Amino acid sequence: MANSRLALAIVVVGSVFALAADPVFTVPPLDHGFQLLYSLDFDRAHNIFVAWEKSHPDDPMGPTSDAAGLLFSEFNRLGVLESQFFELDKRFENRPKLDPDPVVRAQFNSAIARAQTIAHTRLDKNPKDKDALFAMTLTNGLEGDYAALIEKRNLASLHYTKEATAWGEQTLAADPDCYDAHIAGGISKYLIGSMAAPVRWLVRLGGISGDKQAGIKELKLTAERGHYLAPFANVLLAIAYVREHDKPHARELLASLRDQFPANPLFAKEIARLDSGH
Repeated sequence: MANSRLALAIVVVGSVFALAADPVFTVPPLDHGFQLLYSLDFDRAHNIFVAWEKSHPDDPMGPTSDAAGLLFSEFNRLGVLESQFFELDKRFENRPKLDPDPVVRAQFNSAIARAQTIAHTRLDKNPKDKDALFAMTLTNGLEGDYAALIEKRNLASLHYTKEATAWGEQTLAADPDCYDAHIAGGISKYLIGSMAAPVRWLVRLGGISGDKQAGIKELKLTAERGHYLAPFANVLLAIAYVREHDKPHARELLASLRDQFPANPLFAKEIARLDSGH
């Protein structure tokens, strides 16, 4: 009897240590969902985000995260994040309008609408609600990315970018430690700073200014101290370094991402392309 109790105790203790070693049990659900996104495991990430939304109906980050997952899945299917897509300005300007999945588009729109409805409800009660402000930052940024990189609606994208940047500034005013919010300003400043001078002048008339170096600085803040979006900021920085012909820094970031997310073949593929000189 004593031996059976000892055996049971060993099994229980062993199970506890096994659970502690399993990242699924040690990482908060939304964090785990984003890790799965960066590993291209979109279905499992979607299930986590949907479950979170059901159990936390007043949290806009559930549907916001799901919208991010839907966008990332389309980016992956369409090859949007491959760095050669952005390497040359002329190639980017002449990029084709892509063929989005209408079902995913409808799901994306629905997730964005749910997130913004929850966020506005919370902001009506507390205009400095940092989670609601961040959800507005991220959802507008996601809409801008979809408009620009999938639908090639540049003017619409600039509108969303301006909105995301403004919400990002409000988020940082409410919570200076929300380093993920810097990604909105970082993307905006870098992309607009990369435009031809006449275009930058026209965009500035619309209230959006560009500065490539300032944009990179903000992306670095997200990459170094961000929460959900640190890996995405590193992807964007790697793309920026390729565009600026700084391949050693681009390779360093891609190698770190490859090691962090070995299930994602894109990082190794881009490293090989850099090493080949193509």
